[in-house]
Amino acid sequence: MDALFAQLADPEGEAWRIAESDILREWSKSGSAAMDLLLKRGEEALDEGDAEAAIGHLTALTDHAPGFAAGWQARAAAYATAGQYGPAAADLGRTLELEPRHFIALTQLGAMLEEMGETDRALAAYRQSLAIHPNQQEAIDAVERLEREDRGTDI
Repeated sequence: MDALFAQLADPEGEAWRIAESDILREWSKSGSAAMDLLLKRGEEALDEGDAEAAIGHLTALTDHAPGFAAGWQARAAAYATAGQYGPAAADLGRTLELEPRHFIALTQLGAMLEEMGETDRALAAYRQSLAIHPNQQEAIDAVERLEREDRGTDI
């Protein structure tokens, strides 16, 4: 994984795209077909807009596979969708304890903090995410937007 993260951090060329794909694929593997199914069901429920069902599936996943960072990150997304920012932040914290380089969790944290009006903390989370994955468009756009707002200009 270290080699993949080194490729991901290189903003030049296109090798980062392959590294990103490989990292995401590795992160999605729990080591258990049953746990992978719970993750899939939780993500599908979230995609269908059923945050409550997603939280149920993903809670079962985190209960049975507490060392699986993707489960915590996915459940954080479900909690945030349901407007439950406290549990979402706790799950993102657990995700980052398990995988400190989890750029998706950092960007997700930035978005949640931004929505809550905590722009300084959001900007810090986005910048931390970009230090790991400098080509992450959502985080790039967020940093530019927040820096513009800080300067008081829309240009």
